[in-house]
Amino acid sequence: MNQDIIRQQYEQINRGELDAAVISFAEDVKTHGRLIGRNGFRLVLDDLYTTFPDLHQEIIDMVAEGDTVIVRVMVSGTHKGVGKIPINGGLLVGVEPTGKHFEVQQIHWYKLHDGRIVEHWANRDDIGMMQQLGLLPQAPTPNQKQL
Repeated sequence: MNQDIIRQQYEQINRGELDAAVISFAEDVKTHGRLIGRNGFRLVLDDLYTTFPDLHQEIIDMVAEGDTVIVRVMVSGTHKGVGKIPINGGLLVGVEPTGKHFEVQQIHWYKLHDGRIVEHWANRDDIGMMQQLGLLPQAPTPNQKQL
C-alpha cells in the first residue's frame, strides 16, 4: 500500500536511517519535474541532517488515491550546521548556524509506481522557517502600524 511506503519512509528519516529511507525512491525519481535520482535525494537528506541534526517530520494528514499520496507534515529542527546544497529555497547555503529552533508545516505530494516514489513535489514555508531562525524579520501583526 502506497500510504505505508510513505509512512515508513518518514519514520526512517526521523530515526536518521537515511540509507533505508532512500530505497523508497526510484533510481530515476524526479522532484518538481527535474530528474535528481535516488542519489540526489540521498544528498538532500544528508544536507538536511547536517543543517538540522534533530530534524523531525510528523505526519499530520495523509491522503492517498491510486498512485498518489499527499501528506501534510509538521517539520522541526535546530539550525546547527551549514547548508551546502540549494534546498529550503537555497536560503541556508553557507549560512552560519543560528542555534535556533523552527517548526513549520509542509505539504509533500508523491507519485508511486511499483512500490517506489517516482515523482515528488513540495510546498514548504521557507519564509516562516527563516523568520523563526532569526534570518528574516518577522512579518508585522495586523495590530502593528506600518511605517
